[in-house]
Amino acid sequence: MASSSGSGTSSGSSGFQNSGSEEDLQHLMDQRKRKRMISNRESARRSRMRKQKHLDDLMAQVAQLRKENNQIITSMNVTTQQYLNVEAENSVLRAQVAELSHRLQSLNEIIEFLNVCTGGLAAEGSYGFGESADGFLNNSWNHLYLNQQQPLMPSANMLHY
Repeated sequence: MASSSGSGTSSGSSGFQNSGSEEDLQHLMDQRKRKRMISNRESARRSRMRKQKHLDDLMAQVAQLRKENNQIITSMNVTTQQYLNVEAENSVLRAQVAELSHRLQSLNEIIEFLNVCTGGLAAEGSYGFGESADGFLNNSWNHLYLNQQQPLMPSANMLHY
């Protein structure tokens, strides 16, 4: 019996050691589980922070691009307005050129008529009636004619090309 009680003690002792090492093993597994949980939480927190930073960066980029877009639109509007102003000015200048060309043609016709009427009475080397090489008369009749002309003012119908 002594041997059975000795074996009972040793089996009890060995049972106690097993339960102690099982508890140690369980405690070790719990510690690892807690470390994994903490590590996972920390990793998830870092991941959320990275995502938030990425989102903040994207929002800042959107704001910057919107600002640049507005600047480009403003610049385009200013340039378009300048273009329209230049086009309007060009139309006025084209109308003035047409009117001045018409006046020049009329003056040249008058000079030609006067030269024909005088029958070439002008001295050799001169153009007759004070006409200069550019086809313009330099006499008192010219000044009278030019002073009677109204200043060139483009009208609305001249601007339609």
